[in-house]
Amino acid sequence: MRNVELAEDYLRRAKLRLKALDVLFEGGGWPDVVRESQEILELALKGLLRWCGVDPPRIHDVSDVLLAEKDRLPPELAREAEALAAASRHLRRDRELAFYGAEDLTPTGFYSREDAEGARAAVRRTVEAVYPHVMGGEA
Repeated sequence: MRNVELAEDYLRRAKLRLKALDVLFEGGGWPDVVRESQEILELALKGLLRWCGVDPPRIHDVSDVLLAEKDRLPPELAREAEALAAASRHLRRDRELAFYGAEDLTPTGFYSREDAEGARAAVRRTVEAVYPHVMGGEA
């Protein structure tokens, strides 16, 4: 079943959250940029999967599903599937750590500006690649 309205909602929300990401970045909230980047990327990829007629699982990393359904993606995105999946896997690893930390790790002391820049760049590329296909226009 293809729920285009839900797919579009995911992409609209992902694009709006990019603005919040910039506020976090400007404030030096490196772990928050990493965490929010993961959430935005998750929304964008799940929106893409829904747009392609795939009901995404309720997990944070949909890289395996994305690669398994690569043939259902628009050709331009099918060529980027490996990179999109890699970004999803990478950011998923940091999801909880960036938010909660650990007994021996404080997120603010652990994550750097470079970590935040990398996460922000990955999610921007993802939203800019996916948005036009789902929404039918420019990102």
